[in-house]
Amino acid sequence: MSERNFFSELKRRNVYKVAVAYAVVAWLLIQAASILFPTYEAPAWVMKVFVAIVALGFPVALVIAWAFEMTPEGIKRTEDVEHDVQPRWSRKKFAALIVIIALLAGGLLAFQLLRTKSASQTTDQSIAVLPLANESGDAGQEYFSDGLTDELINGLGKIPQLRVIGRNSSFYFKGKPNDSRAIGQALGVANLLEGSVRTSHDRVRIAVQLVNAADGSQRWSETYNRDLKDIFAVQEEIAKTVAEQLRVKLVGATEPTSSKPSNENLDAYNAYLQAKFYYDKVSTDGATQALGYLDQAIGLDPKYAEAYVLKARALYFIALPEGSLGRSDFEKARAAVSAALALKPDLPGAHASMAYINIFADWNLGAASAELGRVREKDATVLNTESILRLVQGRLEEALALRTETVKLEPLHAAYYFNGGNVLLRLGRLEEAKSAYRKALELQPAIRSAHYSLALIAMRKGDLDAALREAELEPPGIINVHALALVRAARGEHELAEAALQTLIAQGAERSPSRIASVYAVRGEADKMFEWLERAYETREPIMIAALASHPLFSPYYSDPRFVALCNKIGMPVPK
Repeated sequence: MSERNFFSELKRRNVYKVAVAYAVVAWLLIQAASILFPTYEAPAWVMKVFVAIVALGFPVALVIAWAFEMTPEGIKRTEDVEHDVQPRWSRKKFAALIVIIALLAGGLLAFQLLRTKSASQTTDQSIAVLPLANESGDAGQEYFSDGLTDELINGLGKIPQLRVIGRNSSFYFKGKPNDSRAIGQALGVANLLEGSVRTSHDRVRIAVQLVNAADGSQRWSETYNRDLKDIFAVQEEIAKTVAEQLRVKLVGATEPTSSKPSNENLDAYNAYLQAKFYYDKVSTDGATQALGYLDQAIGLDPKYAEAYVLKARALYFIALPEGSLGRSDFEKARAAVSAALALKPDLPGAHASMAYINIFADWNLGAASAELGRVREKDATVLNTESILRLVQGRLEEALALRTETVKLEPLHAAYYFNGGNVLLRLGRLEEAKSAYRKALELQPAIRSAHYSLALIAMRKGDLDAALREAELEPPGIINVHALALVRAARGEHELAEAALQTLIAQGAERSPSRIASVYAVRGEADKMFEWLERAYETREPIMIAALASHPLFSPYYSDPRFVALCNKIGMPVPK
């Protein structure tokens, strides 16, 4: 066959058209895969294999186009098809098909380029510090590696141009086998700082590396061998070096950043780290253990502001469930925060803690607002407290916006999703609230009050069987008793409802009268409800102010003169 006849035969057998069509379709498929595979967290090798298969398919398609033809009778070998009856493709239809496919592929390519451009704007401005691994061979040293991780997070968080994921979200991945891309996508960051700590006597070895979250490649690594007495200098050195590697352009007038803690006493620092280790267990026992270590840290260094703040948080963590009986702990917390502010007037956590005390212990919304207004830095704890304040003030959309911003800073912090659910529930956005509570439970299955809140949603939707299931799932304690009393009353189960109410009264008459009032609210016994609300006011039950502002069962009574008078006495806006 001559060269001319060969190329004519290629044209007759539609090989050219198949080549063009295959190339354009392959381009479209690769563009689509480059978007879909990362979305479903497929490993990087899946994309490589897919491209290889598509490339290998090209010569196969050409061979098939040469050897076979599609006829009205089906696929036949080309040699068996007469020249005169050879089916011909419509040039216009073929051209239109190719143009449509090319436009689709071009659109996907444009989307990829725009997404890449958008991502590149923040690539070097977002980071999560993963918990440093304790390689000391002693589980008792874990508090030290966790504490060093905290200090790195705090140090990097002082860089205004850098978005740093908060501790609770980063520590969600502690001990979990996740690849860098999955973690980066979950936290919404482009960079991860990971590493290990090994202590031996008076020496410490810290190995850290900066990882590209998109592909797991290493951008920078360093190992530090230091005396423990130099640990603060090591922290500062790591924070500054990471900032440089991230190419964060700091304003010339910006003060130097440092992850150095407030004191140079290593024993005080160790006590603080152990306290934080126990406090982060988010349990009453853990908070109680933390207080012992915090007193030790403050005894060793009376100027340790961060230790005073953590002590305050542990105290009101213990106090809040105790209701009226926990007021003495609130006062101890106030004293601790005051000490911290005297030492560090600009400490964000101290202002957030004082505002929290202003809201719940004092019912003083103006003081809380002023306290939060003194904070210059964007801090998740501050934003969370401000959202609580806005909810109590009835500024619901502002509260929701603050919740959204808080979750951006701490995307895996269960409490922030739970608090967001409270705002959504108050707004009547039940499905969104339900999703928020479910997310909180996914992150922390033992989180307090989530099943109780889901029971309230089910009650509002009229699904009383689901409400009972959720109430029974709430962990044992007064909140579980409260949930069951509400649901039994809503279901009209008189004997069970009365028994549950009496149990609640026995457990909560002194601690939480407002819970008892809410049961009478769902039973439609307004006089009894106001009787118990007045009792909550007289004992200054801390949680009462939030209950009046956000508990959906009180909403039918918002226009009642007694409810309005109660809100006025407290000094809070009447909910609408």
